[in-house]
Amino acid sequence: MAGLVPLVWFALRRGIKYGVFAGFVYGLLHAILPGAYIIHPVQGLLDYPLAFAALGLAGISKRKSPIGGVAVGVIGRFLCSFAAGMIFFATLDLPGVWTSVVYNGIYLIPEFVITAIVILILLRRRLLHVYM
Repeated sequence: MAGLVPLVWFALRRGIKYGVFAGFVYGLLHAILPGAYIIHPVQGLLDYPLAFAALGLAGISKRKSPIGGVAVGVIGRFLCSFAAGMIFFATLDLPGVWTSVVYNGIYLIPEFVITAIVILILLRRRLLHVYM
């Protein structure tokens, strides 16, 4: 858990452009390392580079609300993973919409809560210097 913190932290520090780029590169690396599960090129693109790039969207609200930025980034990742799940679960002849919502929600909701708590702690202890 708290695996999203480094990418979200980077996006909050450097902004949306660099955050999306860092997430995209991280997602590409994650896709080529052992353990990646890609059954369709579009699913692979959505699940890895685009989903992690979406975390960079956290940089969009760094000035107003860093926690709002965390929410935007995680929602962006959820949408990419949800779309990838639709493709993946359709190949297994499972009902794609609800299966994808439940599967992705099970790990992304707790991940959002933990990431938001860690970001709040970093902000309160002045360890996360968000440029205002």
